[in-house]
Amino acid sequence: MQRIQEQYPSEKPQRLVDTIDKVQISDMKHQCLTGEPSPWVVKHLPLIRKGGRVLDLACGSGRHAIWIAQQGYQVDAVDRDVQAVSGMVGMDNINIIVLDLEAGEWLRPDQRYDGIVVSRYLYRPLLPILPEILNPGGVLIYETFMEGNGRFGKPSNPDFLLLHDELLALYSPLLSIYAFEQGGESKPKPAVMQRICAKNL
Repeated sequence: MQRIQEQYPSEKPQRLVDTIDKVQISDMKHQCLTGEPSPWVVKHLPLIRKGGRVLDLACGSGRHAIWIAQQGYQVDAVDRDVQAVSGMVGMDNINIIVLDLEAGEWLRPDQRYDGIVVSRYLYRPLLPILPEILNPGGVLIYETFMEGNGRFGKPSNPDFLLLHDELLALYSPLLSIYAFEQGGESKPKPAVMQRICAKNL
């Protein structure tokens, strides 16, 4: 696992799940099979301004959104899967936004965040946009699979795998890099991952 030493401490309309037809919601399973938050997210979340607004991009069933909200942050939980996010309806500090990012839907153009969390998701056209929606002092926490992961299973499609040093090369000119690592790991299961934490100064 390659690491960079930490350098310092700490428009299309949106569709809210709350507006989905009540009959449709009642047929969904309101269970959040979230699992534990990523240690990378847990470690670096305190760098985000306390009580700030955080975007959890491609949040799924809320593995990170729920935990981040419990830490006192205001969370915009964004995903295209209505059923996946339905378990978070009504939870404190969570604003659910159903968007298909890969179909060109996006947040309000004036929306800015104190923190952005992306875990196990890659859609390359979004990568250069993320620094643009960070407030001054905002923090990007990103982790996903990288090349070489195919030997352990999915994802194996290169479209969903970062290249060696890809996040570092992209964000070094745009943000101040706090921490970076990449390489193979065995827990919670074998994978090849790349991770970055960077700040908008």
